[in-house]
Amino acid sequence: MPRASQPAGRRERNKQLKLDRITAAARELFAEHGIDEVTTQQIADKADIGTGTLFLYARTKGELLLLVQNSLYAEALERGRVDAENIPDALDAVMAIVRPVVECNRTQVDNGRVYLREMVFGDPAEPHHREALTITGQTEEVVAAVLGRGARVGEADAAAMARIVSAVMFLAMAASVNLAASVDEIMRDIRGQVAVLLAR
Repeated sequence: MPRASQPAGRRERNKQLKLDRITAAARELFAEHGIDEVTTQQIADKADIGTGTLFLYARTKGELLLLVQNSLYAEALERGRVDAENIPDALDAVMAIVRPVVECNRTQVDNGRVYLREMVFGDPAEPHHREALTITGQTEEVVAAVLGRGARVGEADAAAMARIVSAVMFLAMAASVNLAASVDEIMRDIRGQVAVLLAR
């Protein structure tokens, strides 16, 4: 007879409640002020916890930003995946995947750029960094699936091309020259590069 799953104990529920308060506080403060203008003390105060407790959940502001942004990026990727499902043209479908991710990144430009930097240069063993890298991998898998539809390209080529699309997207979002660029301008830049890739 299978055992019913046990409800989370009080300690686990309390940990989750604290994590939820930290995430909500960081999300609100980062969205309002940007990561550079927010201190960990402000986040701890808003979450109604001590700074020592805060550091049990995230050691740096960068990790806090990853904690906040990972869920937003995952939601953006899912929207893009759904949008791309019924688009037959490969380029249009790839751009449908990319657009919500770019929009998420540009909601607060400084936060978006720091998120990308943390993802690339952070410790991949740290849980929030690992989750960010997982989302990047999922993005590449979704793009590869679109490129491989109808046997347009082989599986290995589709995976390699998806990695290139990911790199193009990330560079376009992170580049200092695009600091003031709108979502549409960044999308045009990405589309132009991806179109060359797909025309090979």
